[in-house]
This record gives sequence, structure tokens and C-alpha cells, in this order.
Amino acid sequence: MSESGERCWAVVPAAGLGTRMDSGLPKQYLEIAGATILEHTIKALLACDRLAGVVVALHPDDQRASRLAVFSDQRVRRVSGGEQRSDSVLAALAALLVQGELEDWVLVHDAARPCLQLADLRRLMDRVISSDTGGILAEPIVDTVKQSSDRDLVLRTLDRSRLWRAQTPQMFRLGPLYAALEAAKRQGLAITDEASAMELAGQPVQLVLGSPRNLKVTLPDDLELAAWYLARAGA
Repeated sequence: MSESGERCWAVVPAAGLGTRMDSGLPKQYLEIAGATILEHTIKALLACDRLAGVVVALHPDDQRASRLAVFSDQRVRRVSGGEQRSDSVLAALAALLVQGELEDWVLVHDAARPCLQLADLRRLMDRVISSDTGGILAEPIVDTVKQSSDRDLVLRTLDRSRLWRAQTPQMFRLGPLYAALEAAKRQGLAITDEASAMELAGQPVQLVLGSPRNLKVTLPDDLELAAWYLARAGA
């Protein structure tokens, strides 16, 4: 239970294969700074005592999670995920609906974001709960952004003053988030993050300032930077 009396859960979709990493191993199981990426990610969430529990959606054939000590924590629960990220999130939300309430808050966090800072997590929770409006961690874009043609020629330069790079966690009420993801699924819409589903459902989504260190490990070059951040945090 959070300090405000609102119950909060975390969901980690971790059923993906991480093909862009080209490592032969799902990226969440790559080891950096003395542990797997998934372990770092779950531990970052468990560091917040305001979370009632963490539900991790794994591939149905996953044989690696059971070897990780973090899954022995009583606050961590496993469910079988799906082919798409949204399928995994829906599976985790369905599990929470059994033990939780529609008005509970859920924070969905990428399995491949191991460098989440407790201060950023608390800032998101404080802002969302105090305003009763769902929100996401995000980072303002500081680079000049170009829109390209199909031949990789510049069509135009976009106004970056209102552009943000979405991060996770993304925090919404359990019931409305489940309904929004189900509605998008029925319509066959591609959902890359939870905020997209809520936007399609006509729900407001606020942007809460995050940190550049909350990077998503996607490509091999990301591993070194994530390891550096984690080593600094450990020191």
C-alpha cells in the first residue's frame, strides 16, 4: 500500500526474445554488472516499498527465470505472457484483477530498463496519485529531429519543443488500462506502449520528467552504457 493509501502494483512484460540484440539469448537474461538485466529491473521496482507486488509475464517455455533468486521474493509473481507486449501485459493485468481492485494503480515497466532510479519511480507515483491522472516517465527530446522520405531524404525538420521520448514505468488504474488494451486488441490495433492504448480510449496521459539513465537496452551498444550506470549506482 502506498503512503497515500492507494494500492499500487508493478507489471513487467518479459516474454520477448530480444531479436535486435543478436545474442542468441533473450536480452533480459544477458548479464551486466553482476546480474541479469531482468534481475536489475525487478530489484529496481522492489526497492520501492510502496508497491504491493510485481507480476512478471514470461514466455510459456521460459526455463531461466526459476534460476534467479529474485523470483523467490514473496512480492514477485510469474504468469505466462503472449506473443506481443500487449498480450503479456493483459495476462499480468488479468492475474491482478483476481487479487486486486479495478481502482488499484498499475505501473508497467520494460524488462529491459534496468537502470530505473527510485527517485524517478517515486516522482511518477506521487504525481499520478495526487492528480488522479495516469502518466508516464518521459524525457524531452533535445536533438534536432528530421522526418524522412521513403528514400531517406529529409522532408522536414520537426519542432522538438513539444516532443518527448516515452519511457516506463507507465502508470494507470488497473480497470481502465485492462479495458483500453482489450479494446485495442479487438480492433486489431498495434500497441507499443500502454499510454497508446489509453490515448485511443480517450483517457488523459500526463508526462512526468524522467532521467536519461533510464535507457532501454535494445542494441548491443546499450549494454555498456547500462552497465556503467549500474556500476555507478552500486558504488
